[in-house]
Amino acid sequence: MGAPTRLPVFASFTPTTAGLVRSAASTFGDQTLMVRDAERMSYRQLDERSASLAGALLASGVGKATRVGLLAPNGAEWIVAFFAVTRIGAIAVLLNTYNKADELAAVLQHSDIQLLLTVDRHLGNDYLDRLESAIPGLADQPHEQITVASHPFLRAVWTWGNRARPWAGGYDELLSRSAVVPDTVRRAAEAQVVPADALMVIYTSGSTSAPKGVVHAHGASVRHAHNLGVLRTLGPDQVLYSPMPLFWVGGVSYTLLGAIMFGATLVFQDQFEPGATLDLIEREGVTQIFGWPHLTKALVEHPTFAQRNLASLGGSSPALIGAESEGVGPVVSSLGMTETLGPHTYGRPDEPLPATSTFGQPIAGVEHIVVDPLTGERLADGSVGEICVRGYSLMLGLYKFERADVFTPDGWYRTGDGGRFDEDGHLHFLGRLGDVIKTSGMNVSPRDVELALEAVPGVTMAFVTDSPHRERGQDVIAAVILEPGIAIEAGDLRATVKNSVASYKVPRHITILTSQSELPLLDSGKVDRRRLTAILRDRYEHDRHKDC
Repeated sequence: MGAPTRLPVFASFTPTTAGLVRSAASTFGDQTLMVRDAERMSYRQLDERSASLAGALLASGVGKATRVGLLAPNGAEWIVAFFAVTRIGAIAVLLNTYNKADELAAVLQHSDIQLLLTVDRHLGNDYLDRLESAIPGLADQPHEQITVASHPFLRAVWTWGNRARPWAGGYDELLSRSAVVPDTVRRAAEAQVVPADALMVIYTSGSTSAPKGVVHAHGASVRHAHNLGVLRTLGPDQVLYSPMPLFWVGGVSYTLLGAIMFGATLVFQDQFEPGATLDLIEREGVTQIFGWPHLTKALVEHPTFAQRNLASLGGSSPALIGAESEGVGPVVSSLGMTETLGPHTYGRPDEPLPATSTFGQPIAGVEHIVVDPLTGERLADGSVGEICVRGYSLMLGLYKFERADVFTPDGWYRTGDGGRFDEDGHLHFLGRLGDVIKTSGMNVSPRDVELALEAVPGVTMAFVTDSPHRERGQDVIAAVILEPGIAIEAGDLRATVKNSVASYKVPRHITILTSQSELPLLDSGKVDRRRLTAILRDRYEHDRHKDC
């Protein structure tokens, strides 16, 4: 299933982040770009502040293709840093604030980060302590002269906040260097950045425990933000609320770049809470909500929902319309992934959808075929198989992977998603062919969680799978086998694992097994994971209903 290759041509700027932010500042000026609590930032302020920080980074040795990590929550600091880093051609490595020390260590090492911009603390998390746990010997290192064997390319850490360590400088100190580099030099650096250059690395969980860094280019990111914004009818009159973290593709591409392309306003809050979020929606006149189904359900079910003045939402946001109905899917019928900058199919607003199971049609410039999952052979139109995609929004590649290990010889990317296209070109998505669990919009590698469970003293083996959930999509569930004579409560095991993996990876239900003889086996002697999954799902459902 193909689509015509049409890429937008921007007469006023080159499709890089430097071109985008300068054009947005010129067009939208003092209009509000971002609101977070009492803080507001205009389009003009974003351009000015990111330009100053870009000059300071240049003065500190950052150049084209330097890998700069961003570890911070949604807000002005993150946005300014992202554009400062990328407008001069450095590569922004987007770091997950949920990651615990071991997870953070792995990503910092894999991405070869050379400079890190981090918040000192957020929502009770001390990120400076976490970094010292993640990077052995960091606490004894001098600032801007960091040399540790585990992370050999890391040289400097700069932090927002007032709690700088000997190995980390404060943001104000960094920003004071902006005067060292004249604007003419900074603009000359921006002029050397082209659409084909790498823009960012976004980490997403794969089917193994190894981190997977998806590399995207400037041109593709800017153009895709434009194409999606047209489909979403974004404009300067739109006020967007989303709890989606900016370090994921839904936050940086669909939310941030889309808003800036069309002059919309972004509304953030530190933490989603239904009552406070409804207050925010009313106060700021939010017109569109981008979030997961369980979020909108929580808003609708809040006891004050019926009394709220949500007129600003009008009919433009389906997020709250029918949120309690059976089978509600994403806010907009679409299918996407990190590797394609978010949606690669989309339900066009001017066309009626044929069925609730549709996930729209290919976005212009993106092509699809369906292949046999085992042989890779292309299947006839209408057949069910593995969806493959190629086109302008497809990633440059996976960091540290050879191209032949990522794409087919003719440039297709095998998504691992199952589905079919009907005669009208609408995608019918049938689910993941692999074992990645998607819970509340977040990808979880089962092996990641199994390793965390098996690291707990007394646990000999762990098996992690999923159970379907109406609002969250899938829940993480697990079974563990204990050593003889060991007794561990499932609640205690969950609490222990919560200290080593992100909260969304923690199993919602753990079945405790005392012997391998309780495992269902295949004739080959291997664990029958399909039967085990069914058993664990039944136990989870039984316990959920028992607790109701």
